Amino acid sequence: MSPKNLDSIDLATYIEHTLLDPLATEAAIAQCCAEADQWKFPLVCIAPIWVKFAAETLHHKATKVCTVIGFPTGAHSSATKLYEAQEAVDHGAAEIDVVINLGWLKAENSEAVYQDIAAICDGTGIPVKAILETSVLSTAEKKLAAEICLDAGVAFLKTSTGWRGGATVEDVQLLRSVAGDRIGVKASGGIRSPQQALELIAAGATRLGTSRGIDLIQNRDSLKREETDY
Repeated sequence: MSPKNLDSIDLATYIEHTLLDPLATEAAIAQCCAEADQWKFPLVCIAPIWVKFAAETLHHKATKVCTVIGFPTGAHSSATKLYEAQEAVDHGAAEIDVVINLGWLKAENSEAVYQDIAAICDGTGIPVKAILETSVLSTAEKKLAAEICLDAGVAFLKTSTGWRGGATVEDVQLLRSVAGDRIGVKASGGIRSPQQALELIAAGATRLGTSRGIDLIQNRDSLKREETDY
């Protein structure tokens, strides 16, 4: 993607406004939803306990609700993950982000990793993002995980939970190389500047998971004003 194309990007359309702090209150979730609606973010990403409340708060709004499944370890039983995912759908989730079973991946139990994710893709009927936690994987493991999840029917490959490191340009490029133009790539974790956000988009990210979305947009706008103020 050329610098000119990057300059024209509307960052807001990429951002999933995220609040996964376990200390978050109902008031904080309400504020998160209000901010996402105000800034025209496509999704809020919140913990499962808040899905029903967020869906009711955003009813008839353009912003939809995303939640996380098996978060943040991925080391839940497949039955538990599937139940959690189906409950999220029943409560109004439009998309779900599922942490893969990293232990199974490390043990090269590809079939178990596949079945874990495929059951959720088949059993929910909404877009599923597979969280690979790329910071703890080797390059070969990242490729294997991406290929398994692609075969399982996910709609996005996601880099990270944000609890063990964040997105990198190199990881986004790798996931995009596996995904091609078939599915999306979500970069998540540690996105702190508009320049970093744009670099991740240039590398192939189609979504950005961040709690700093408003700051990214405001800082970018400030930089643009400084560049034209001469």
